[in-house]
Amino acid sequence: MFGYVTIAADTLPKESQERYRAYYCGLCRTLRQRYGNLGRMTLSYDLTFLWIVLSSLYEPMETDGSERCALHPFKPHAYVGNELSDYCADMNVALSYHKCRDDWQDDRSVASFLSMKALEKPYRQIQARYPEKCAAMEQCLQRISQTEKAGAPEPDVLANQTAKMLGCLYRCREDEWADTLEHMGEALGRFIYLMDAYDDLPKDQKRGRYNPLTEAAEQEDYEDFCKESLTMLIAECTQAFEVLPLVQDVEILRNILYAGCWSRYRIKQQKRDKDKPAVTNP
Repeated sequence: MFGYVTIAADTLPKESQERYRAYYCGLCRTLRQRYGNLGRMTLSYDLTFLWIVLSSLYEPMETDGSERCALHPFKPHAYVGNELSDYCADMNVALSYHKCRDDWQDDRSVASFLSMKALEKPYRQIQARYPEKCAAMEQCLQRISQTEKAGAPEPDVLANQTAKMLGCLYRCREDEWADTLEHMGEALGRFIYLMDAYDDLPKDQKRGRYNPLTEAAEQEDYEDFCKESLTMLIAECTQAFEVLPLVQDVEILRNILYAGCWSRYRIKQQKRDKDKPAVTNP
């Protein structure tokens, strides 16, 4: 479920790419400061995006700098920071904990079990700071698990739980923008869930695992259905996004929502076209 909300680097100016990288490295730095190298290993594009959205909206005082790290030991890299990075780092770790837990329950992956146990203590700390956020997260994920085990064929039921979870995370403060942020997060959550199901379908079919698109994939209009549904969901997200009075880094955010979110979809389409047998004229 991670990794869809990133930049389309080929359509973004170099200066904006560097600015995005400074956010990404800044979140990585915050994760390391709060949770050590274990926290840094949970770094995701999805929470980097949320941090940029919140920073653009609230424009808190920013710090910047450059440093080397274990992952980039030879060349210093720029980073930025502000008060909102702590919140996004905590939500990043919480989601990673639940992803590892979900992978362990689904696949009995030893690696996922070990990661889950390692993240358990940090998660309990986050749970103490944000009990409502973590409770909503756990409730939504529990309902997703129950629905998947029941084999529900409709993707909307599961997508709505992902939407509720992400909407809760986007509602960072109780202010005039809370409802709009929540609505944006909900629409993005539905998009991510459907994109993830679309991306995972061949692998799930091969393994005999549940996927909400299994039945739909048997229809002739399957590809059109998925593209139209994804387009509608990301349009709902961008509609809420455009209501927010964003100026700072808005070029990066638009690049992500209008192009970057589709990167994995485009890769999948290109692979499918490449694998198609060539048509020869008689």
